Amino acid sequence: MQYGKHRGLEMIPASLVWGTFVVAIALSFFAPILAIEVIIVFDLYWMYRVLYFIVFVIHAWRQHRIAEATNWMERLQTEVDHWEEYWHVVFLPMVKEPVEIVDETLRTIKQSTFPNERILIVLAGEERAHEHFASVCSLMQKKYGKEFGGLFVTEHPANLPDEIPGKGSNLNWSGHQVQKELDRRGIPYERAIASSFDVDTVVHLQYFAHLTHSFATTAKPQRTSYQPVIVFNNNIWESPAPIRISAFGTTFWLFGELARPHRMWTFSSHSMPFKMLVDVGFWEKDMVSEDSRIFLQGVKRYKGDYRAEPLYLPVSMDAVAGTGYANSLRALYKQQRRWAWGVEHFPYIIRQIWEDKEIPFTIRWRLLWNHLEGMFTWATAPIVIFIMGWLPLELAKNSSDAIAHNAPFTLEWIMRVAAMGILFSGALSFSLLPRRPKQVKSWTWLILIAQWVLLPVTFILFGAIPAIDAQTRFALGKYLGFNVTKKRR
Repeated sequence: MQYGKHRGLEMIPASLVWGTFVVAIALSFFAPILAIEVIIVFDLYWMYRVLYFIVFVIHAWRQHRIAEATNWMERLQTEVDHWEEYWHVVFLPMVKEPVEIVDETLRTIKQSTFPNERILIVLAGEERAHEHFASVCSLMQKKYGKEFGGLFVTEHPANLPDEIPGKGSNLNWSGHQVQKELDRRGIPYERAIASSFDVDTVVHLQYFAHLTHSFATTAKPQRTSYQPVIVFNNNIWESPAPIRISAFGTTFWLFGELARPHRMWTFSSHSMPFKMLVDVGFWEKDMVSEDSRIFLQGVKRYKGDYRAEPLYLPVSMDAVAGTGYANSLRALYKQQRRWAWGVEHFPYIIRQIWEDKEIPFTIRWRLLWNHLEGMFTWATAPIVIFIMGWLPLELAKNSSDAIAHNAPFTLEWIMRVAAMGILFSGALSFSLLPRRPKQVKSWTWLILIAQWVLLPVTFILFGAIPAIDAQTRFALGKYLGFNVTKKRR
């Protein structure tokens, strides 16, 4: 959907956020007792959400451990007839990523338990980085050209009309080229499973076996996307503390979503039916958040009869990195702002899904509410809880009202209970860490424990503020382009 076409809708998310801040400040000055009551209710609500969230994360974590202990290739061979007929098409869009990153990705795919001859690799590059891309492809063709069922190269032309340079437009071009190749080979779309991976994605050895098993056994395989667990373990030990906290926070958030597939969208690296891609015309090429938009395109195309199914096996990616501590934090901010740019889906949901009466009301309402509420709380909750929540207490400290006197103790009690979430996150993060590299000092474990005291600051600086930034830019018509996360190990 073209930016600027629905300016009124583009302003709604940011208006809700800034309206909340204005009301919170106004109440603090003009009705501090009422503000305190609202803050207590708000904090109680978030305490409940933290406890509620922990339950789902524990469930997802247990499923994750079970999935990792399962021999999915063995289950595929014994439980699925004609499993050899399935093909995997793996899209790896890239710009100027180092050859070592691409090599590691292809190496892990090659080592997977699913037969390599049924895997088609697509190196999808950009004409604007032709020389680097050509060099990488030449090396990869020599090393892996005969290891898979095919290793295709597509190069997205620069400066095409009605496009935003980025992953979505690259995948759109690449998808159309791959469709021609499948037609040439006579591969039925219904037997092809597409995976759109960031080029630094390191897959679990059983990933494609698990994906094939899920595709073959789910009730409606052609109406389902498949979302794995996303971890950022490729360079997590070398990353600064705020980046590690943000990386684990993203994984825990996804755990919570995987445990509730009725509300889950696709995010980052994931898989989907190739036939769905053909039916929707592949990825949209004039927007940034293509990973979740492709899911909404499926919902729109099939009138709500489209869902996401969890795959509890992990795929590992790079935590954001830069040259030096300050540049790494700057890169983290830009990455979070790009993820928060998912607010661009709001006009699409209203115009393409909410207003489509052929889509069941419950599905329309759930998509709209989950998106708007998620974007709103992302931008407001850390600010209200950790900063604005204490303003009315300060302004009403001389009040004789019992609520003003008891509120600090009440909020302290609520915060102590909510702090369980921090302790839980810290404990669970250790179970997700890869083995410590030899070059990393053993005392780094102490930093990994101590880093969680930075959680409130990280939530504000690298959570709420980039979300506010993205929504405000969207409201003002200051549209973001696609910011490529630098890969460094």
